[in-house]
Amino acid sequence: MNRRTRIKICGLRTETDVDAAVWAGADAVGFVFYAPSVRAVTLDQARRWAERLPPFVTPVGLFVNANPAEIEAALRAVPQLLLQFHGDEAPADCERWGRPYLRALAVQAGTRLVDWEDRFPRAQALLVDAPVEGYGGGGKVFDWSLLAPNATRPVVLSGGLNAANVGDGIRRVRPWAVDVSSGVESSRGVKDPDLIHAFCAAVRAADAAL
Repeated sequence: MNRRTRIKICGLRTETDVDAAVWAGADAVGFVFYAPSVRAVTLDQARRWAERLPPFVTPVGLFVNANPAEIEAALRAVPQLLLQFHGDEAPADCERWGRPYLRALAVQAGTRLVDWEDRFPRAQALLVDAPVEGYGGGGKVFDWSLLAPNATRPVVLSGGLNAANVGDGIRRVRPWAVDVSSGVESSRGVKDPDLIHAFCAAVRAADAAL
């Protein structure tokens, strides 16, 4: 079946970031609701930027061990928000909202995606990333060969992606989507519109080559 790889640009912090991602062809934009992160945004910012999104571009909210009140407030501010859990959340924590969600996991030797699928049966997709100290992404590429081809749920490839390596990641992993943050930044937490466009163009080129 011919298909295209979906693109999520995460960690957007300005209106310019959001516009650049949309014009480059991103399918989803990520807002970080984790205060310790340099890419964290407020609910009011996320609400205003989500209102700018055209149809079929999905806002995604990244949470790390958030309390229910924080998630409820985010859903009120951005009703169409897709939830992404990046902490130690149990299945009940993810599924209590009755909404589609992404479950992030760090891939290392012995990781079995089918085990995560069994544990989080309602996850819309599994977001695979590199192991890091603490929480969130670390901008590092993990060993893609550790991803055995046994997942039945869509996989979102993350971790150290950029315009130079995303094509190889798509060819080797064949993910449903790719997720980038630091790989489209000119400095830590500062998105670069040219890098966003280059990343999206590289994804499209990889799809065309397949």
